[in-house]
Amino acid sequence: MIKIKEVKSKKEMKLFVKFPFSLYKNSKYWVPPIISQELATFNKKKNPIFKDAEARFFLAYKNGEIVGRIAAIINWLEVKTQDQKKMRFGWFDFIDDIEVSKTLLDEVYKIGRAHHLTYAEGPVGFSNLDKVGVLSEGFDHLSSMISWYNHPYYVKHYENNGFKIEKEYSESKFPFANVKPEFFKKAQDLIKKRYQLRALNLTKTEEVMPYVDRMFDLFNASYSSLSSFVEITDIQKTYFKKKFISFVNPEYIKFVVDKDDKLVAFAIVMPRFAKALQKMNGKLFPFGFAKLLDAKKNNKDVVFYLIGVHPAYQNKGFHAVIFNEYYETFKSKGIINCYRTPELEDNEAIHKIWKHFDPKVFKRRKTYKKMLS
Repeated sequence: MIKIKEVKSKKEMKLFVKFPFSLYKNSKYWVPPIISQELATFNKKKNPIFKDAEARFFLAYKNGEIVGRIAAIINWLEVKTQDQKKMRFGWFDFIDDIEVSKTLLDEVYKIGRAHHLTYAEGPVGFSNLDKVGVLSEGFDHLSSMISWYNHPYYVKHYENNGFKIEKEYSESKFPFANVKPEFFKKAQDLIKKRYQLRALNLTKTEEVMPYVDRMFDLFNASYSSLSSFVEITDIQKTYFKKKFISFVNPEYIKFVVDKDDKLVAFAIVMPRFAKALQKMNGKLFPFGFAKLLDAKKNNKDVVFYLIGVHPAYQNKGFHAVIFNEYYETFKSKGIINCYRTPELEDNEAIHKIWKHFDPKVFKRRKTYKKMLS
């Protein structure tokens, strides 16, 4: 018999966060989160998303042992301003026992119906800057700090619990050797001249910070047309600025401005921290922080995290300016491999951006949907 317990205390929340450490203890490909960061994400006093969202967390027990977990989430900005009657769920992990996954999902359904929501979708986080999707291909590839890993049997559980595929994502990679500057050198010169643009080369985090709020504004504008997009609020900008920017080498953040110093394009690339995170095993101190700093300084693999172009300038080749800046940076640092975060399969615009680099898809993931009526 499966017993469900709602997380109410700090001790229980730590059990919630640490459950995957036992579930994936023998996996070569799972990348553990930083425990303190994960706890902060779920802390209503620390994460400003809780001003516009609510979440409840559940653990499943069998014979006195934890065998599953799930976060049931409602983003009220999505529900009220977009009229998306969506019950979100994420951080959904479980042993290969259909009774466990079904019992956890039942808690999600109850909450959704109580709030008159029409469907459940997951796995997703609170917003577009959280992890998304259950892995369906690429189980023998190392995960990352910005995506979930899961056992192959997860997909079967979604299907057996009556879910249908809602969105499909792919992750691809390419060697830096595939980047041929002739594809964008001449184009970026013409684009800069035509639109009176200049790229900012920043080398210190304090130089980056004055542009970050404008970057999030541009992020909102750039991605607003995508399905499932939920705007980042002002208070969330401050939170994400503190959470993410310190992890990023300042020279890996590229800004393009016009003649009036208005931000029209940006990109964020991060070192691939996966191997460092595996060595840390969730602990930032006493030695984990040093491992992160080493990866930040010396890693030869990078992850393209975000790219945004103002809607008025999309499809005009602005990415050539960004790629030209990265080419020079990556060349000087001896970068070997470039990875991309999960991107919607139907986002043709983003796929066209990368075509010259001959990327190879090595992972696929999906979100699943189920009606609650």
